[in-house]
Amino acid sequence: MAKAITHADLTPSPHGVELGSKTGAFLMIFSILLSLSCFILCLIAEANRSEMTWVSTLDEKIHECKYTGSGKTTLITAGGAFVELAIAVSIQHGYLMAALSKSTSIDSASAWDPISTSAKSLTWQACFFFVSTWISFIVGEILLLIGISIESDHVKNWTGPRLRCLTVRPGLFATAGIFGLTTVFLAVGLYITALRALTFFKEDARIRRDILHAASLYLTPPRSPIPRSEITTMPNESPVIRNMYSTGRPLSEYLSFFGKPNTNIQV
Repeated sequence: MAKAITHADLTPSPHGVELGSKTGAFLMIFSILLSLSCFILCLIAEANRSEMTWVSTLDEKIHECKYTGSGKTTLITAGGAFVELAIAVSIQHGYLMAALSKSTSIDSASAWDPISTSAKSLTWQACFFFVSTWISFIVGEILLLIGISIESDHVKNWTGPRLRCLTVRPGLFATAGIFGLTTVFLAVGLYITALRALTFFKEDARIRRDILHAASLYLTPPRSPIPRSEITTMPNESPVIRNMYSTGRPLSEYLSFFGKPNTNIQV
């Protein structure tokens, strides 16, 4: 049995970098995987962060400290997490900017009604996700930069005693990883909001087209009816084709057409 063709089958599917395309879905999934990798690297950095211990000296007035590790592992993992988070956010926002600027369906935005409740809701959601994404991204990157700068201070000569030892507070790298995950998922929320807004644009534009089409049918003046003709017969005469509509001519004019004067009929 043949499958019926619906309106959805005739609608062209998104392609290239348009919103809702396979490319967009792939990039979103790839950015989520990068954020998960960033979170794992942050946990590794948290587990291998350097700590300090106090060492005794001959002079009790002088206090010296010593690191428990070089911090190379923490430095590498934290640096990798920093780069991966930056790449994930760049991919997501770069794709959104390209999709909004090149999408062939963006022309339906002309039907945007700012007074609509749905329009206001989508606008506030988009603003929330956009601002929250960048705040979370900045906080996470700053925390990673602080940890990287502290760990890079004692990569060399970390075994010797020092008068001052700077260490990363417990939980700093883990917090940075949480902010990284939050950043990417907020960006995914912004992408979903953009898809909902585009769907709203298309639906609103379709309703407007249907209204205009229906209005044009009622505003079009009706066509004039085609006059119908019928054949009537007169006594002792050939059939005459007469229009149903009255022309205002007297009957004597029709009788004179056959060459017989009208002597008995008066109009």
